[in-house]
Amino acid sequence: MPRTTHLLYLHGFRSSPQSAKAQKMAARMRTQYPHVHWCCPALPASPQQALKEVMALVADWPRERMAIMGSSLGGFYAVGLSAQLNCPAVLINPAVFPSRDLARYIGEHPAWHDPSQKIFFKAAYVAELAELEAQPQSACPQTLALIAKGDEVLDWREMLARHQAGQVRLFEGGDHALVNFDEDWPEISQFLRLD
Repeated sequence: MPRTTHLLYLHGFRSSPQSAKAQKMAARMRTQYPHVHWCCPALPASPQQALKEVMALVADWPRERMAIMGSSLGGFYAVGLSAQLNCPAVLINPAVFPSRDLARYIGEHPAWHDPSQKIFFKAAYVAELAELEAQPQSACPQTLALIAKGDEVLDWREMLARHQAGQVRLFEGGDHALVNFDEDWPEISQFLRLD
């Protein structure tokens, strides 16, 4: 397989390209992989709109030389995109049932990394997530799921059950942010075809 030249990073709900993980990855890409095109877009609250914008961003990317990383809700998006675009995806504590989990967040919320920024999450977005959840899963996913048993937001057992058809790295502790995945970078970079 050819090495990756284009890497897409998808952040989670109420997160942004300013998240610790996204910033850490951006710095790593600048210093270790300056030849790789790195893209971490600010995703809108609407799942339908987010996926439409992402597909427009990667429209001219070489499919055989692209990869995706996604965290939480971004990990949920990455699963479907990986199957649709036939490229590998690393999933960091990926959401499994976001329509269920985010139903209680309908309304206005501050963004995690800049409380002055607000997002408005509509009931219609829960329906959009439910529609995405109903889509059939790939039988042979090109995914590596990084799952922390200590995740305080999502149930690691649900993540494990959903993603065991692909590769899984299960962390004994950790948390939802899973910022400290440095020790596993060799495995991650190899899976993403960066090294």
